[in-house]
Amino acid sequence: MSESEHRMIEILRILNAQEKPTGSKLIADELKNKGYNLGERAVRYHMQILDEKGYTERKGYSGRIITDLGREKLEKGLIYDQVDFIHSKFEEMIYLTDFNYMTQSGNVVVNTSTIYNEESINILKEIFESGLSVSPYVNLNKARNKDEIEVTTLCGTTIDGILLNEGIPSQPQYGGLLKIEDHQPITFTQLISYKKTSVTPLDAFSNAKLTSVLDVVETGSGVIPANFRLIPGVGRQKTVEILEKLDKIGIGGVIDMSNEGEDLLGIHVPDGMVGIAIVGGITPFCAIKELGEEIDIKIAEEIMNFKTLSPITTTIRPTLKAGGSMKQPKIPFLLSKSWNLIQQVDFNVEKRKGDIISNVSYLDKDNLDAAMTIMEDTYNSNPKYINPYYKLLDHPSDDEKIGIATICSLSIDGLLINNGIMCNPIYGGLLELTEPPLFIDLISYNGTTIDPHKIFLSKNMTSISANSGTTKILASFKEIPYIARDYAVHLLDILKNTGFSIYKIGKPREVTYNAKADNYNFGVVSGSGLNTIGAIKEKGIDIEVKAIEKLIPFEEMDRL
Repeated sequence: MSESEHRMIEILRILNAQEKPTGSKLIADELKNKGYNLGERAVRYHMQILDEKGYTERKGYSGRIITDLGREKLEKGLIYDQVDFIHSKFEEMIYLTDFNYMTQSGNVVVNTSTIYNEESINILKEIFESGLSVSPYVNLNKARNKDEIEVTTLCGTTIDGILLNEGIPSQPQYGGLLKIEDHQPITFTQLISYKKTSVTPLDAFSNAKLTSVLDVVETGSGVIPANFRLIPGVGRQKTVEILEKLDKIGIGGVIDMSNEGEDLLGIHVPDGMVGIAIVGGITPFCAIKELGEEIDIKIAEEIMNFKTLSPITTTIRPTLKAGGSMKQPKIPFLLSKSWNLIQQVDFNVEKRKGDIISNVSYLDKDNLDAAMTIMEDTYNSNPKYINPYYKLLDHPSDDEKIGIATICSLSIDGLLINNGIMCNPIYGGLLELTEPPLFIDLISYNGTTIDPHKIFLSKNMTSISANSGTTKILASFKEIPYIARDYAVHLLDILKNTGFSIYKIGKPREVTYNAKADNYNFGVVSGSGLNTIGAIKEKGIDIEVKAIEKLIPFEEMDRL
């Protein structure tokens, strides 16, 4: 992103904060406070460009306002801020919670979701009765002349706010998926850190193929969304007492609490700290998704007075057994698993031989010809952004299925490291091919157990094979020390000419396609080998997406 674009984004940000038309003098003053020394004349020039793009609108002599298109641009144009915003938003919600559990009054954090089938209320009620929620207190608001019901429920962040008001700093760490067996919480199977992501962790897992809330209610076994936070060990006893009082008034959802310095449900708990797992506030809505019903879920969107909520049921029969979870192996995070493969990459750029890291995805053999046609069409329609290499592999146990191996972008990190250049994978993202291209979502590789690109695919967020509208593809952002720039650029150019998807080599301190490298580093944006797989999925072919699977000799791969 150029300096001029930065200025225009800042102007949009200023206008977005105003409630009335704003003139160039006020904008110039605000920009000066932000470190941009632009006079009124320069501001008017930028404003004229924003008017032409449809991002702002002039309102006579009063000034300008931001348009809906401008707000959309602002949201996408600040994605490098958004990766910090999610964590900051939850911290803000925690601070604004002033609920007094003694008087049952004050503000709480809520999730507000919309359902489009009134019969879904019965499913919600069943889940609340099972105890798989933070609280049965809800607000149902039926839209006039529409078959829509807005359902407001209590968010688990409320508990963090209550603890903070009692002098106990509760720190949200992860949102994830929790495995349940015979009514007993076993271990988290997937996690995303609340830090460095533009996608709210639990929202990333709100997919009917990832959760099985209904199975937990019916059989006692399955997978539910859950959150994990840390508190200081010295506050454990006081927290237990507070949670007991909250439970008596209908606020709960606590799955388990560790002892000081004791790992919990597969998550490491540092010395001096205590881990707490709480049911995800979106759990009842995930059950509706599992039935194939349409639903719009919004997480921790606002603060609301507790008095506006009332119980959807007074009968709670907890389906989970309290406490007593056995110690589980620590959950391996993505980068921890990947570094061992990265180190084994020995691809030689001059000879074009050696091992690279591959993704291997599986589909029925009957669908292979159609899948290959989609892959070829996807590459031919956009060769600049699509990696053409693949290899067909046997399924390890099913003769009716076949694997398609593609090049994982972590191969680039491995190649550079093998040549003495440190390269850190920072984000997996969703890249919108505007001019210039922009990341519209980013998830840090550090702090997740699942490849970010698999999350985007599971939520159908891509439009790789789209014939109309804006194309959205999978891409990664890497960081390389500036001292190694010349040699790195040389190697990356060779890789690009070989057919690897290298989109952009940034400069120090530059926001590259909307992602930001640390000081003394520069960013590299590369394409994902899962783009062709995503195109297959978009066309309705059932394919099991796998990421970062195994090493494959590059010379054994075919080209589309």
